[in-house]
Amino acid sequence: MIKPVPTPFTGYQKTVVAMLAFLQFAVILDFMLMSPLGAVIMPALSISPKQFGLVVSAYAFSAGASGLLTAGFADRFDRKRLLLFFYTGFILGTLWCGMAQSYESLLAARIVTGLFGGVIGSIVLAIASDLFLPQQRGRVMGFIQTAFAASQVLGIPAGIYLSSHWNWHIPFVAMAAFGLSGGLLVAWKLQPVNAHLGKPQEHSAWMHLFHTVTERRYLLAFATTALLTTGGFMLMPFSSAYIVNNLGIDLFHLPTVYLVTGLCTIFIGPLIGKLADAVGKFRVFTFGTTLTITMVLVYTHLGVTALPVFIVINTVLFIGIFSRMIPFQAMMAGVPAQTQRGSFNAISASIQQLSGGVASVLAGHIVTQGVSGQLQHFDRVGFVVVGTSLVGLALLWRLNRNTAAAMPPAAAMTK
Repeated sequence: MIKPVPTPFTGYQKTVVAMLAFLQFAVILDFMLMSPLGAVIMPALSISPKQFGLVVSAYAFSAGASGLLTAGFADRFDRKRLLLFFYTGFILGTLWCGMAQSYESLLAARIVTGLFGGVIGSIVLAIASDLFLPQQRGRVMGFIQTAFAASQVLGIPAGIYLSSHWNWHIPFVAMAAFGLSGGLLVAWKLQPVNAHLGKPQEHSAWMHLFHTVTERRYLLAFATTALLTTGGFMLMPFSSAYIVNNLGIDLFHLPTVYLVTGLCTIFIGPLIGKLADAVGKFRVFTFGTTLTITMVLVYTHLGVTALPVFIVINTVLFIGIFSRMIPFQAMMAGVPAQTQRGSFNAISASIQQLSGGVASVLAGHIVTQGVSGQLQHFDRVGFVVVGTSLVGLALLWRLNRNTAAAMPPAAAMTK
């Protein structure tokens, strides 16, 4: 077996990676801002927790619907123009959130933001797949996926600070202004991404969508995506309540947990990407799955825990999660044909959003809250996550084998 040789980035490619990471950061931050601002928004608009929950989920479900609606057309345009179109709608939706004065207006604003923002991630991945070789994609995904960690370290504390010093509208207005600056940079610096337009295209958008969703290899990829997303979203909604009520860690110290974990993953993410390119993406994914399973079992069976001990456990858990996420995204980039990347990624993003919503509902039926406030049956959620992780590993092994078999020998060596 020939060991992959890392291919260095050009100056332009480095600029592209920075811009794509920024766009991911903006989209993730907009979604994550709603959670910490809930305590301020609910009394300000006189809405119930149920109504606020609908506001949060409205983004996810509209994003999921948007992915399916745009999948048939995603490969018919220059990817830069498509990206700027949806990013403009996303910025306007975020600004609308900041201007909303009622529950109905905020709900509508979140639906619009989801319709546009839900597609951006898939276009970012399609651009990364078009502009970077397979032996570079691990490093690219390593940098892009650090946007999640950066949103915890930089975005959430900033949002809480702005809302506490002014009001809950300001974080969204600031986010729109901040995002606009990044959008202008992309419009200026990013060159057209249209190589796929020079290849034969199907005349019907619906047939393009049909052939994407019926391709056997793609179905295997979609199933893997759904399983991995389901596992992650089952733990996330209840993590803060579990940390405070079960582990005995004060609410005041929660930002410290997120800060330390986020800083560690910001530095670890690019290293994982380099490792995936150097030793093989599936090998790193297997390591990440093993570490994730181990830490999930530890995490969901904790009792009262000291803050430093929990920070270490939570950080190692996130290292495991990133060690799965980064090589997985890099491997997914090599699955679709170039003329189907937009459609494939749009459907995949839709599946992620819908699977996340289903997972949250499923976890809500498993977990109950005792009289003392402690969460019960959280360990069962951990067992479900372990099960989905193992099945996901098996499916990805089969997908990786099928993808390698479908590639020319020279390309397969770089996987």
